[in-house]
Amino acid sequence: MIRYDLTCNKEHVFEGWFPNMAAFDTQSAKGELACPVCGSAKVSKGIMAPNIGHKSNRKENSAVMAARGQLEMRKFLQQVRRHVEQNSEHVGEKFTEEARKIHYGETDERNIHGDATPAQVTALREEGIEIAALPWADLEN
Repeated sequence: MIRYDLTCNKEHVFEGWFPNMAAFDTQSAKGELACPVCGSAKVSKGIMAPNIGHKSNRKENSAVMAARGQLEMRKFLQQVRRHVEQNSEHVGEKFTEEARKIHYGETDERNIHGDATPAQVTALREEGIEIAALPWADLEN
């Protein structure tokens, strides 16, 4: 497998895994690639450094690997938060009320985000209201 750093035309950076070097070009030409943040199909490969293997006795410390993974996850969740904030209305603690109004046609359909307890999320889902509960990452490092 080959990992490429990819960038969309809106400068969102993400990674893609491909079985070989030609797979990216093939999928890109067919329009099969899309940015996970904004959905743009205009995706290009970023600058890559070669992956040089390490001797088995020089394996990376698992704590370092975990910290690196946490940093990558935090950056991803920050991108998700920015996308949600830019593309939806914040309704705060009225989230469940507004979600129900939208679902039952009592108000105009629109993208919203806000606060809900786990019990409220479960109740909305049981009513057939499609929502996504997201971890809300701090935008600061």
